[in-house]
Amino acid sequence: MPSKRVKKSIARKTSAIAHQHGKSLDIVLREAPAGMAALTWGQRLDIIDAWVQVLDGVYAHLPLKRALYGFDPIRAIEYLRQQVPTLTDLQFHRELTNLINRLRDAHTQYSGPQSIAGAVATLPFLVEAWGPPEDCRFVVSKVSNRRLINDPFFKPGVTLTFWNGVPFARAVDLHADSETGGRPDARQARAIDSLTFRSLEYGPPPNEHWVDITYVDLKKKEREIRMPWRVVCPNRAPSASGQGGFARMRRGIDPAAEAVRRAKKLMFNAGLWAEERHTRPGRGASKSLTERYKDFLTARKVNTRSGKFGYLRIWSFDVDDDQGFIDAAIKLLRDLPNRGLIIDLRDNPGGLIWAAERMLQLFTPNRIAPTKFGMRATPLTSAMAAARFNQGELGPWAESITSAPSTGEPYSTHLPITTIEQCNDLGQHYGGPVVVVVNANTYSSGDLFSAGIVDNRIGPVVCIGEATGAGGANVWTSVDLSAAMKAAGSPLPALADGANFTIAMRRAVRSGDAEGMLIEDTGVAGQRYSMTRRDIFNGNVDLIEYCGKILSEQPWTQLEVTRNARGLSIKTARLDYIDIYTNGHPAGPGLPLKSDGTVQIKLSRNGGTIEVIGFSKNVVRQRRRLPA
Repeated sequence: MPSKRVKKSIARKTSAIAHQHGKSLDIVLREAPAGMAALTWGQRLDIIDAWVQVLDGVYAHLPLKRALYGFDPIRAIEYLRQQVPTLTDLQFHRELTNLINRLRDAHTQYSGPQSIAGAVATLPFLVEAWGPPEDCRFVVSKVSNRRLINDPFFKPGVTLTFWNGVPFARAVDLHADSETGGRPDARQARAIDSLTFRSLEYGPPPNEHWVDITYVDLKKKEREIRMPWRVVCPNRAPSASGQGGFARMRRGIDPAAEAVRRAKKLMFNAGLWAEERHTRPGRGASKSLTERYKDFLTARKVNTRSGKFGYLRIWSFDVDDDQGFIDAAIKLLRDLPNRGLIIDLRDNPGGLIWAAERMLQLFTPNRIAPTKFGMRATPLTSAMAAARFNQGELGPWAESITSAPSTGEPYSTHLPITTIEQCNDLGQHYGGPVVVVVNANTYSSGDLFSAGIVDNRIGPVVCIGEATGAGGANVWTSVDLSAAMKAAGSPLPALADGANFTIAMRRAVRSGDAEGMLIEDTGVAGQRYSMTRRDIFNGNVDLIEYCGKILSEQPWTQLEVTRNARGLSIKTARLDYIDIYTNGHPAGPGLPLKSDGTVQIKLSRNGGTIEVIGFSKNVVRQRRRLPA
């Protein structure tokens, strides 16, 4: 484990970068490893034994990974066991991390004592690509603290040509070989991201202490600069998911990507980062919902040649309270134009599955079918599902796992983690058409949300890259798994202090029109779009225009319902019929609509839950639910 002195020093100087807006961050990479504890041979063997036990008995994607990549992780780990006496601590950490990364699964990651919890290695700029995949250009899109860059010509807009002497496109490809991601474009997207931001909790530190960069400046002159790696601890948002409770076992997230997301906020929006970190205890409750969740949700209005639309950015689903998160989204939606909505999920690393899947209902009048999850049917998972301690979490899968050996099924029945009732308990709150924007770094619960949009026919998906990041699983930590295995009578070997891991526990399959299709290593595809230079440097202007055109071509209707003393006031547009229900029962005959406008409806029973359903050409287009 890193010493308390090192962690406190990093944290203190991380705060300084946010507070002082321009002063240098003094923790460079070569200083950070001081104070790390060494593993004994026995502790290394315990880590290897744990991985063999978990991969063989629990890991949800083992058959898929063996088939796709021709790689047997269990045999590879057994070979690593033979090398234990010859490796240093850092070599062991690197070898095991690289081995696990060959699964191409960001849910399944190793964090060893050589790692620094919550820390991210950074260079003070961001790399982005624009243009078609076969001829993309790599540019610096943002720079952080100017005092960290000793070069006045290195600024947003410069084109990157070489990285440590290697042509930049080739450097990206080489780095992509060691990244997670089931498709080449997904690995490339993560490689571009991790060129300048790398989680030190779920991966080894960079091999180099500094990077030599060749670039073409804004006046077309080629220049060189050397930058050292630095370390920051961005911390989690105050409203991020908690470290305990059953909700922690209902997450789908790339934890390394979430740490990197927070580090980007620290480096490129230090004022907001400092503001949220220094809210006094007890003051958070007085903040509005939208303020409490602004690290996860932001919204604005956008003007396009096709009209004015809403724009909702969902940065992450990693929240501690799915209901509060959804209430914040509803509040934001009320202030957006009803002509159409762009939902931007790019670089969303996932989070609480409940939050992602329950949000879907806000955008459709139809019933949501959630994603389903299954476990591998092995003796270990059978014992875990049967244990009394695990009934609340694994009980629904127990019977199908127990019966699997008699039928030859390799997996349990696939069941939802978010119940159908949870997915439909609030109803529609936005009535305009919807388009969702994703990229290859949209991962895990972001994948689930995107799949729900397509499979429930809510709207089209626009994809930068081939598809979403293809993270199809529910992820557990080694702490959660250890407790569940102990209850089943198959305890996990004790891990050294600071050694832990995450594992894909239950695999996800799609519902609705794509019933049974895997998300892992495939993702959710959509209409392909290539980013432009104007998108990067002018607020996604071309992307928003593209989405606006899609929205303008979708059917549009309107339904607004308010309750008053005598009954209901209902405003409609482009609807030809409405039905009204009170507490699930018809409140009277349906009401034909001859024109757009507002109608007043008297109800004999104005109490209870009221539901109004709007039809256009015999298709349900709108639905509003007013609670009692």
